[in-house]
Amino acid sequence: MAGSGKSKGAPSRAKTWALRTVKIGVAAAVAGLLAIVIAVVIALQSLPDYGSLKSSPNGQMIRVHAADGSVIVSLGPSFGRWLDYDQIPQVMIDAMVSTEDKRFYHHPGVDPVGMARAAWVAVENRGTGRRLQGASTITQQVTRNIFLNNSYSFGRKIREMVLALALERKFSKRQILELYLNKVYFGGGAYGIDAASRKFFGHPATTLDLPEAAIVAGLVKAPSSYSPTADAEAAIGRAGVVLDLMVQNGVISAADKAAADIANVALAPEPPQNSVRYFTDWALPQLDVLIDESNEPLEVYTTIDLSMQNAATAAIKANVPSGTQGALVSLDRDGAVRALVGGLDYVTSNYNRATTATRQPGSAWKIFVYMAALEAGYTPDTGVTDEPVDINGWKPRNSSGRFSGDIDIRTAFAYSINTVAAKLGVEVGFPTVADMARRFGVTTPINTHPSMVLGTSDVRLIDMTRAFASIARKGIAVTPYGITKVTTADGRLLYEHQDDTSRVLVAPWVAAGMTDLMQTAVSTGTGKAAQIGRPVAGKTGTTSSNKDGWFLGFSSGITTGVWMGRDDARAVVVLQGGRAPARAFADYMKVAVAKRPVEQFETEVTLPEWQLEPDEEAYYGAPDGEAEGGMMVDENGFPIERPRPPAMEDEGDEQQLEVDPEDRQQPPQQIDQQWIDNVLGRDRDRQRQPPPRPNPYP
Repeated sequence: MAGSGKSKGAPSRAKTWALRTVKIGVAAAVAGLLAIVIAVVIALQSLPDYGSLKSSPNGQMIRVHAADGSVIVSLGPSFGRWLDYDQIPQVMIDAMVSTEDKRFYHHPGVDPVGMARAAWVAVENRGTGRRLQGASTITQQVTRNIFLNNSYSFGRKIREMVLALALERKFSKRQILELYLNKVYFGGGAYGIDAASRKFFGHPATTLDLPEAAIVAGLVKAPSSYSPTADAEAAIGRAGVVLDLMVQNGVISAADKAAADIANVALAPEPPQNSVRYFTDWALPQLDVLIDESNEPLEVYTTIDLSMQNAATAAIKANVPSGTQGALVSLDRDGAVRALVGGLDYVTSNYNRATTATRQPGSAWKIFVYMAALEAGYTPDTGVTDEPVDINGWKPRNSSGRFSGDIDIRTAFAYSINTVAAKLGVEVGFPTVADMARRFGVTTPINTHPSMVLGTSDVRLIDMTRAFASIARKGIAVTPYGITKVTTADGRLLYEHQDDTSRVLVAPWVAAGMTDLMQTAVSTGTGKAAQIGRPVAGKTGTTSSNKDGWFLGFSSGITTGVWMGRDDARAVVVLQGGRAPARAFADYMKVAVAKRPVEQFETEVTLPEWQLEPDEEAYYGAPDGEAEGGMMVDENGFPIERPRPPAMEDEGDEQQLEVDPEDRQQPPQQIDQQWIDNVLGRDRDRQRQPPPRPNPYP
C-alpha cells in the first residue's frame, strides 16, 4: 500500500512542477513581451524624423579632380549623391534584399526565422569561437549604422533589435531601404550605392545594371575581401552567389543570370597616389579660407594636368644627380599650377620641397637686381664695366678670375658676371632689390647685405617660379592657385576662381627688357641646356660649393622652376644650374608646350655666341650669409635678425661624387673688350665711351 501511494504521488508532483514551470515561463514571456513593447514605445518616441536620419553625418568626403575632370584622390568617408527610392535601379534593390534579407518585406524589423537559423548554426559551432551570424535584418543594420556601433555584445544586440522594431513602426519599408542603400559601407571609404558605383565603375548608381548591382550587393558581407579593385576574382565569385540568390528569390530568371557577364564589367581606373599627392597636400588646406562648408561631401576641381605631372616627375627622376633630391613647379600664364613635384617619391618622403623648403637661389636671384636696374633707367644695351669691386671689404669675383672691361647689361646678364651684379646693387640700393623681390612674391626673409645680389637669401621654389611667371605676363602679378571650383555632391557651386589682372608690378617695358636678358641667357649664355626648339627665356642658379642648382624659365605661356640639391645642404660636385636642372626643364617643357602654338617674345634680342662666365658664385672674404651683424628684412620690410643654420656634424665617410669629364671647367680665356666685340660682331674701330650712368628719373 505504501509503495502504491508513493507511485501515485510522484506523477502528481511532476505535473505540479511542470505546470508551475509553464506558468513561470508564460509569465516571463508576458513580462518580456511587455518589456519589449515598453522599450519599443520609448525608443519610438526618441527616434528623430526621417530628414535628420538622412543628414546624419559620418565625416566629410572630398573628391579631388584633375583639370580634365578625372578623380585623382578621395579623402575621408566617400558619400555619393543621395538617391531617393524611386531613383534607385530596381535590380540594385532586388540584389540587396535577396542577399542581405530575403524576408525583408514580411518581418517586423526582426526576423524570427533568421534568428532561429542563426541560433541553430551557433549551437552546431559551439566551442569553435565563431560568432552568431546571419540574424541581422536590413532594418537592424540601419539601426547599427546610424545609432550604434559594430562592437559585438549581447546588450548591443538587444538594443539593436528594439531600435529595429521601433524603426519599422515609424518608417515605411521604402524609407528604410532608402536609408540603407544610401548609408551602408561598401569598402574603399565608399558609403552608399552612389559612392560605390562612382568609385568602382566611374558612373552614378542611377545607371547600375544587373552585373554591377550584383558586385555592389556582394560587397556588404566583407568589403575588404570582395572589393573588385583589390581582388577581382573574389568579387566575381561573390557576385555569382548574389545572382544565385536573386534567382532563388524569384526576382530574376535563370536566363537573366546567364546573360549577366560579370567577368567583363568595366572598372574605373584607380587614381594616382604618388607625386600628385604633393600637389593635393599643398592645395587642399586652402579650402579652409575658400569655403565654409564642413559637412556636405565636396567635389574639388583643380588645375593639375596629369600628363604634365607625369612628364614633370619623369624629368626630375631622369636628371637628378645621384644622392640628391629634386622639385619642380609649373604654372600656366594665369598662375594655374599644372605640375608640382615635391620630391623623388611621395611614399618615401612626403616633405614638399617645391612649396615648403627654403634654399639659396644663387644667380637666379639676379632677375630682381636687373629688374631694379631696368626700372631705374638702364636698358639691355646700357654700358657697364666689369672690373674689381670692393664693397666694405666684400670683393666678389668672377669664376674666370679675370675682368671683361667695358660691356653692356645684356652681356653681363647672359654670362652671369658677378661684379656687374654687385655694382648694380650698389647703384640702385640693396633695399630696392629686396623690395623688387617682395613685389614679385618672395615671402621669406631677405637680407640686405651686398652679397644678396648673388642670391644668399633663402627662398621657396614656388615663390621664385611665381616671380618668373609675372615677368612672362609682362609685369602683371601672378598668384599660383590649384583650385578652380568647389561644388557639393549635388552640384551646388560653393567657390569658383576668378583671375585678377589688376596688380601691375612693373611697367611692361621693364618686363620686356628682363625677358630680353633671359632669352639671351638661354640662347647662348648659361642656360643653353634649356633650349627646346622654340623661344625660351630663363635663368640658371648655382650656389656656392654647388649645394643648390636651379633653372627657371618660360615659353609659350608655361613658366617652370626646377630645383635640385641634397636635403642636408651638402655640396654636390656635379650640380650646376645650367646642367641637370636645365636639362630637366627642357625634358619637361618639350612635353608641356608640345600642343601649344609657338610664341615669340615681344622684344628684339642681340645674342652673344657662347658662355663667357659660368653660372657659379665666388667670393673673397666671407659671404654675407656668414657675416656678423648683417640686416635682414621680413615680408613687410622691417629689419629682423638673421637666423643661423644649425651646425652640421662632420662625417668622415661622406662619399664624394665623381666629376664627369664633360663637367670639368675649361681653362679660362683672356676676356677683354676686343674679345667681346669679336663675339658680338661689333665695329672694332668704334670710339670707346665710358658707360653712361642712367638717370633714375627718366
